[in-house]
Amino acid sequence: MTSVPGTPPQLASQTLPYAGVRVVEFTHMVMGPTCGMVLADLGAEVIKVEPIAGDSTRNLLGSGAGFFPMFNRNKKSISLDLKSAEGMEVALKLIASADIVSENFRPGTMDKLGLGYEALCKLNPRLIYVSHKGFLPGPYESRTALDEVVQMMGGLAYMTGREGDPLRAGTSVNDIMGGMFGAIGAMAALAQREKTGVGQAVQSALFENNVFLVAQHMMQFAVTGKPAAPMPNRISAWAIYDVFKVKNGEQIFLAVVSDTAWAAFCDAFDLTGLKADARLSSNNDRVKARDWLMPELRKRLEVYSAREIAKIFEERGLPFAPITRPQDLLDDPHLNATGTLAPITLPDGQPCKTVLLPLTLGKSRPGIRMNPPRLGEHSVALMQELGYSGPEIEAMRAQGAVQGEVRD
Repeated sequence: MTSVPGTPPQLASQTLPYAGVRVVEFTHMVMGPTCGMVLADLGAEVIKVEPIAGDSTRNLLGSGAGFFPMFNRNKKSISLDLKSAEGMEVALKLIASADIVSENFRPGTMDKLGLGYEALCKLNPRLIYVSHKGFLPGPYESRTALDEVVQMMGGLAYMTGREGDPLRAGTSVNDIMGGMFGAIGAMAALAQREKTGVGQAVQSALFENNVFLVAQHMMQFAVTGKPAAPMPNRISAWAIYDVFKVKNGEQIFLAVVSDTAWAAFCDAFDLTGLKADARLSSNNDRVKARDWLMPELRKRLEVYSAREIAKIFEERGLPFAPITRPQDLLDDPHLNATGTLAPITLPDGQPCKTVLLPLTLGKSRPGIRMNPPRLGEHSVALMQELGYSGPEIEAMRAQGAVQGEVRD
């Protein structure tokens, strides 16, 4: 796909760092597909093995409607019945050609299918096998985990909500970040394979990922002996670091995090008296004065519109943020100008924008090479590459072992 004029160019396939690496993934939902998406965006050939009915996330409604198109771009789809001998034969031939296998099923599921690491590493000793689980091996490993489950048991929901009102984060933070750690583990294993010549098993887990996210609060307790308060109740390290309701009921987040910034803030809004107040000389003084200072600032600022305040803050280099809904970001001028939003076509033919990885390589973006695939879109081409003839593919399709249109 081409870039929007004026945006950084998207890197060609052959120049991407993992071009030539083949990944076969047995994944669904978010965590496993995120790992494959990261590797695919960085150039790997990622083959998504789907059941005959397809990945269940293709048909999710509500908050799950974006799962499949977001986390399965730049991938190929092959649809196989792994309970049939023919479908399993195709899967094993694919795996024999792979550098990485990625999966995110319950512990023991892949072993029962004969696709666990111990079986596959004998077939391909160079294979890197990435498992995305709820928990790393230990007392909890047999539990069923979801992002929300580990947020509740891992301290994140406690820190996000108000006291006595735990609240999950507003996105699938552990699924997404857990998949990223799976990709990092795969990258590390690829680097080690260059030295040893052999692959290895890699594991990433939702619960341990969540604990990593709240580790700063754990360390706060270790250092101070005082437990971290939930974010809505916390004592901020900075006096002005909050959401303000301003003119016409609009909201804007404002931060004044240094003494220099405080002086600039006071000058910008003609707060001469507050600037000269000895009780507000330092940031720590202002933190101690929040009980009376914040109501005063809210009163002073409520006469301005959010746009006026944003303009003043931007001119003076002070941190601010509008309170933005996710759908509004599709029209964000910065995201569109930087090429962060790229055009794709959904499996049903609908065009839309998607979000690229938040990085550049050199001056280019790893972009979209393939749209999210239709179910079994690449079954025939991949099986032909593995040596199957047209009649053989057609016979397996007729038996229900493979889903995919046979082409001449």
